[in-house]
Amino acid sequence: MSTAAARLRGFLLLCLVPSIVLYGFFVIVPIIWSAYYGFFDWSGIGTAKFAGWSNYIAVIQDPLFWRSFKNNIIIVCASVFGQVPIALVLSLLLLRNRWFYRVIRSAVFMPMVLSTVVIGLIWKYIYHPQIGILNLLLNSVGLKSWAQPWLSDPDINMYALSVPIIWANIGPYLIIFIAAIQNLPSEVEEAALLEGATGPKKLFYITLPMIWNTIKVAVIMCIAGSLKAFDQVFVMTHGGPAHTTELLATYMYNSTFAVYRYGYGSAISTLIVVLSALLILLSQILMNRNKLKEG
Repeated sequence: MSTAAARLRGFLLLCLVPSIVLYGFFVIVPIIWSAYYGFFDWSGIGTAKFAGWSNYIAVIQDPLFWRSFKNNIIIVCASVFGQVPIALVLSLLLLRNRWFYRVIRSAVFMPMVLSTVVIGLIWKYIYHPQIGILNLLLNSVGLKSWAQPWLSDPDINMYALSVPIIWANIGPYLIIFIAAIQNLPSEVEEAALLEGATGPKKLFYITLPMIWNTIKVAVIMCIAGSLKAFDQVFVMTHGGPAHTTELLATYMYNSTFAVYRYGYGSAISTLIVVLSALLILLSQILMNRNKLKEG
């Protein structure tokens, strides 16, 4: 490595130091601190009593924890197979035809300027069994049998909650995909046209493989965001009825602040981080395997 390259690399590392320090202080340290407090029986007041692995064992043995995890998996699947494909399709439509811009901007980007609490309240009233616009609309078009207590029926409430979560988070992925597609080398586009690769051929053999790393990043963000989903679900259902919409984050909140078991809540948050890392690792292994098969 030349002296100039070494200096440039050193300068870049030096520029990254403030960001690394801030990230470590506000993200890494709290995670380690939370894992540490998971070994204590602490009510948030007074002296913490060392409890060993008892909090972690209690969490793992609690059926409600695994029920919350199962509900979170539903949100993860709905987000990965909802937000990412919809954002990708909309980005392709937007770049192909500017006529869609106003429609997409209104429908997709509006949630980005709204609070997640506001979004939760809006959809709570949309789903209301008596005055909700969804049931009123179904009744008005002769589909009265389709009207449901959307947030009260354990068979459908998690799927109903997935819809506003998908809608509220399409915008960021749309921006990411638009930027990725616009930054594709023009030489590749021209070569594809010369070879007669247009339409679906161009999409599946050129565009998607070239933005595959971007899609992988979007999936990571999607999984991480879904596993910490809290605001909208808490506003709409508080995890009820009878814990049927409990998520890991709401389970942690209720187990920590409602009953003052801060050590137990810290153990839950640590396990959430571990499960998130495992799911992200699994998703990347699967995506890399598919990429190698295509190659």
